[in-house]
Amino acid sequence: MSIKTQDLGQMDYNSAWNLQKHLQIKVMDGQCEDTLLLVEHEPVYTFGKNADENHLLEQMPHDVKVFHVERGGDITFHGPGQLVGYPILDLNLYRKSINWYMRSLERVIIQTLDSFGIKGDVKEGLTGVWVDDEKIAALGVRISHWVTMHGFALNVSTDLSYYDGIIPCGIFEYGITSMEKLLGRHVEMEKVKTSIVNNFNLMFKPNKESELHHA
Repeated sequence: MSIKTQDLGQMDYNSAWNLQKHLQIKVMDGQCEDTLLLVEHEPVYTFGKNADENHLLEQMPHDVKVFHVERGGDITFHGPGQLVGYPILDLNLYRKSINWYMRSLERVIIQTLDSFGIKGDVKEGLTGVWVDDEKIAALGVRISHWVTMHGFALNVSTDLSYYDGIIPCGIFEYGITSMEKLLGRHVEMEKVKTSIVNNFNLMFKPNKESELHHA
């Protein structure tokens, strides 16, 4: 059984945030199937619930909206050329482990990068996906009653200058990169989406016992 994918194209951050909350409630109530939302946003900075306000720097572009949201993690950037994925999954059907879920999301991104000839990896004690000492994908989630929202952001052709306005994820010592920067060529967003969806469905297969129990 494949997880439903909804490609939102380009959607403003607030609308996508509200859609996530709506779907999370519906999945909790058993009124909606698990869904992976894919989207690109206008330039925004988002703070996680425990983020440090000082990580938004004075030189930030003042036309960028700022949102305080309920996910974990520090401040990050979303914008055009970045593929954002919001899985709304009932982990009761998979595995009730936040650590397993986060590592699985990282694995999906690493496998996707591999299909483009990029070697992504993780860093011990840090969340996200890295290429050497540069971060290429950020993760931050919110889980309520074991149903997920928020998710991951993969830099495909992102304008990396926006990261100059923040200390991304509160990490001082490492840089930020994108698929296009690493490959030195244009990368088609649609091909990245296809790879993400394929790898996501390979990684997230419902536990048959849980599926029967929830039927």
